[in-house]
This record gives sequence, structure tokens and C-alpha cells, in this order.
Amino acid sequence: MLVRLYQDQPSSAPAYREFESQNILKRLRVLDARARRKGLDSLDPSKNVLIRIGMELNAEGKVIKNGFGVFHLAWLAEKNPDWASSVQAQVREIQDAIRKAHGVGLRFIIWAGMGGSAEDKSAYLATGLLKKGPRLYVLDSTDPAKLKAILADMQRRSRLPLGETLKRTLVVGMALGMTSYEPVVNLTKISALYERYRIDSQPNFIYMTLPGSLLDRFARPRGYRKVELQLDGGNSTSGRHSSPLTCGSLYPLAFAGVDLKEWIAATFLTEEQCWEALRVAAFLHTQGVAGRDQVTLLLPKAWAGVGIWTKQDFEESLGKSEDLGIKILIQEKVRLADFYPPKDPRQSRVFLAVVRKGEADPVLAKIALLRRAGYPLATLTFPHKAQLSNYMQFIHYVVFGLGYLRKMNFVTQPSVELYKSITSEIVAEAEQAGGLERSCAWRALKETPCQAKFPGGITLFYPHIHQTPEATAITAPQIWASLIRQQASAGMIDYGELTFFGDTRYDPAGRAVRKLMDRAAESLFRRCWKMPVDVYEGPAMNHSYHEMIIGHGRCFSTVLISEKAEQIPEAGYTADYHRAQFLATQQALAQRGRAVVAITLKDLSQTSQRALENFFQEALRYAKSRAASLPATPKPRLAQSG
Repeated sequence: MLVRLYQDQPSSAPAYREFESQNILKRLRVLDARARRKGLDSLDPSKNVLIRIGMELNAEGKVIKNGFGVFHLAWLAEKNPDWASSVQAQVREIQDAIRKAHGVGLRFIIWAGMGGSAEDKSAYLATGLLKKGPRLYVLDSTDPAKLKAILADMQRRSRLPLGETLKRTLVVGMALGMTSYEPVVNLTKISALYERYRIDSQPNFIYMTLPGSLLDRFARPRGYRKVELQLDGGNSTSGRHSSPLTCGSLYPLAFAGVDLKEWIAATFLTEEQCWEALRVAAFLHTQGVAGRDQVTLLLPKAWAGVGIWTKQDFEESLGKSEDLGIKILIQEKVRLADFYPPKDPRQSRVFLAVVRKGEADPVLAKIALLRRAGYPLATLTFPHKAQLSNYMQFIHYVVFGLGYLRKMNFVTQPSVELYKSITSEIVAEAEQAGGLERSCAWRALKETPCQAKFPGGITLFYPHIHQTPEATAITAPQIWASLIRQQASAGMIDYGELTFFGDTRYDPAGRAVRKLMDRAAESLFRRCWKMPVDVYEGPAMNHSYHEMIIGHGRCFSTVLISEKAEQIPEAGYTADYHRAQFLATQQALAQRGRAVVAITLKDLSQTSQRALENFFQEALRYAKSRAASLPATPKPRLAQSG
């Protein structure tokens, strides 16, 4: 492992020396060992900052959870070399149970989970780790369109009726939060399909969750097999920290025949590697204090798919501060024309580039270009063909180091809980009112005077923006672009977000909408406005990096949805819960004073897609007519902490 820093100005050495002077790695091990040996009651948060940044406390200030499992699972794995074979044996038992019950082999896996319970599986799929096993589908949405598209693809591949296909399917529910309801929604509907086709579902369902959680209360009475979250029997990891070593991370790899011994061994970081991770943390922290908190992540081609996992690990962990955040930018092209020059006071980027030694990769040319241009840059060189688990564990140490320097708890996620609670309130009201369309939240959106229609069935809603569009902004796309311009010009935002509440992975129409958003992100935000932008899918976004958007802010959010919703009648699956999440997302952002607008499409037909494309194109023309780039005010530098 080799870390190199370029343009390390101001110097990150003082921040790094704080780690050294506090002997932070030794203190981490000592504290964790005490928590596991003597129990949580023996810990006093007032006497140790590590308790306050890596453990969960109740209202009385008592420790109720040790969140350092993300590290001690690797330490325990070194002492338990049988963990790999244990997981493999458990996986064989599950496959044998399906074969015994139905006389068929396992062909498909539906993994129902949100955020950290799903993002690592998406990363494994994108990096090719799961290509040899049963086909795995990530079900991280309550939009019926996603499950409908998954079932259709399974039938197409199996060439069998749905009932026969379901016999060959394993359904996994995973939730590392007590209140995560999305997996329950999906498992309920899939279970209904098994009942409809008179298939014994017990061998085909397993679940991983905390005792007494919503998922546990659903699955336990049905006799579904419960898998312990961790091989040590504990529950000391948050969702985003479940990879690379919890059962939720190891099971899909085992089903795909990945060598678990090698995978687990790659997480045994040496002390030198841990210190290198802290060096990166010191660099990113110092750059952030200086106003350069937009970390542009450059990954080698083989690991490109782990970008969203990395983004979640940083942002959900460290997005709690209004003053000091850390934005991870992924899937961005290194085009200097889209960036402010290094000495421009508006320049807020720092670059983090990852390479694997000895591999020819386009990222090398990008590193050389950035070095010549003089941008702040950290490069991480991993061994040739290093395991992805090595990278994941390294990143966890970087996040921990940032949490320590910022005196910020990196295992909690309060803003995610806010949107969940609002969703529950909307759903409860909708049930009493006789449907979501009759709820106050839906009517408030549809009846607001702050809306503008666009030909083709597109409507812009902006009741949560406390600004008047520019006088020259007449049409809906002009109003949208005008609001963004004004927020940026006033220094209130410095990046954007385009999130579609629908399936962008399996459904062809949803994938087409994603492409339109990607093009708008590139042409309008990055090129015209020199503004970074996130493009993703909701509500998965709410679990992946909503903490940053709500906690730190400085984002202009645009959430999109189709007014015509999909459904699966044979499972009684409607989009009401999904649309409630769409409404709750806006309300959660608005409660924290964040800029958010909504765009609705009549449906996802090609006509509506063309209308959305025209909307984005007109917004681009308006933006170009106003200014080539946004006159954003520079971020203030903060006093160096520590």
C-alpha cells in the first residue's frame, strides 16, 4: 500500500501528528477489547472521545451499541480461520433445503435491502464478483416496477412459468436498522406470490436483522431461517459497515464461489496500512477545512463499480455537520474545462485516485494531468490484483480518521431516520383518508400555486424554494434553471442532485430516464455551470447519502417520479408506499431548509421521455443565455480543528 500526496497545502502534517500523539490505533483496539470483554456499562463517554464517535448512546448518555465491529471483525477473523468454511457450509445448507423441498437447484437470488444492506451487493455485481453464481438481483426500492422487472427477467432466463421460477429462487431480506420497513414491504409481496402458486416458501426465504426489528417481527412468525448478522454473533456494525465481513457481505460471495479465505485475509490490514489510511484522512480533512471538500474519486476500471459504496461510506458517516462536510463525486470525467483552476477561490475540489500496481489503466493518465495542473491530489496504490475487500477495509479506516479529527460520530445516521418517520406518517394518514391521493401531503403538492407545466405532461413543483424565479424565467425549465442559478449565486448551494423515484436498473423505461438525467447532469450542471451533480435512484439515495444532503446541505435536489405507477395485482403490490417516500423526501429536506423541487412525468412512455429531454434542453439554453458559469461565492475557510 502506497499513499502519495500532491499539493498538500496547507500541510496535513499537524492533523496526522494528532493521530500519532494520541496513539490512536492502539487506543482503538484497547477500547474495543474492553467493550467486548467488560460490557458497554463499563464505558464512560465523557472520558473517551472514541466512544462518542464510534458508539451509539441513548438519551441518558449511556452506551447502547459498540459500532467498532467494522474493525474488530477483521481482528477476530484472524483468530478464527474457520469462518470462511462456516459460511460456505451454511450456504450449502440453504441450497440443499431448496433442492429437498422442490427438487430443483438454486438459479436466482433476490436481495431485498436498502442502503448499506444493498450497496455492497451492487458493487460486487458491477465489479464481476458474482458472475459465476446464481443470478443476484438487488431489490432496493418499494417501486413495484423494480420487482416486476426482476420477475420478468427471471422468467425470461429460466423459460419457465413464474411458479416454477420461484421454486428456484432464494429471497433474502436484510435490514440493520430497527425501523427499516422497505424489505418488509418487498418480502410481504414476494411471499404472497409463493402463496398464490401454493409453494412452500420457508426453504426459499432467509433474513438478517436485529432482534425485534420490523423485519424480524415479519419473518420470525413465518418460520423463515434467520442468519446472524455477524459470525461472532454480535450486531456491532451499521449497514454501510456490513461489508466486507458480515454475513450480509459474505453470503452473496459464497453463493458465487468466491474464495472467502482470500477475501477475508485481505481485510487484515497491517499497522502500516492503517497509518497510511489515517494519512489520507488527515489530507482530506485539511483540504476540507480549507474549503476544498468535494472529493472527486477516480477508480481503476476493475473497481469502477464500487464508487457508490464509497460515496455512501463517507457521506452517510460524515454528513452531519452544517459547517464541514465531505462530498464524494463519482462517475465524473476529468475534463479541466469543467473545473475551476486550482488558484480560483471558487475551486473546491480535491482528488482521490486509486490504482492497482502494475495495471495499465486510464486513471494513470488522469493522475498525470491533475498533477501538472496543480490540483490537490492523493493517490492510493494497491498491490497488483488486490482484493476489493482490501480497499473496503482501508476506506473504513479513512472514514474513522475523519470522524476522529472532526469529533463526529461516524456510525449513526439521524437524517435517514427523519425521512423514515415522515414516510410512516404519510402512509398512516393515506390509509385513513382512503388512498395516497387523498392525503394532505399529496394534495399539498398537487395544489400548490408554485408549479409550472411543460408540454408533454411534465410538471415542475417548487413550493419549498423561498425565492422568486427571475423575471426572464417564464417556462417550467427556465424557472427550474433560474432557481438553481440564484441559489448558487448566493452561495447557498455548490452541487446538484437528480434523483428518479423509480427503477433505473432493470426496467427499460427507467433506464432510459436515467440516461436522460445523466446527459442533463453532464451538459447542464458539469459543463455549463461547473457544478458537480449526483445522479441516482430513490429511495435508495435516502439510505445511501441522504445524511449529507440533509445534514451538511449546500445541495439543490430535484426529485422526479412518474404519475402513472406500476403495480403487481397478483401480489397486491401498489406504488403507494413508494410515492409516500417521494413526498417524505421532499418534506424531510424542507424541514431542514434544503433546496428541493419535484418534477412529475405523465408516464414513462417514449413521448414522456422526449418531453423530459426537451425540458432539460430548454433549461440548458436558458442557462447558457444567462451566463457561461455560475458566479458562486467561494466557501469560507474554517479554523483548523485539533
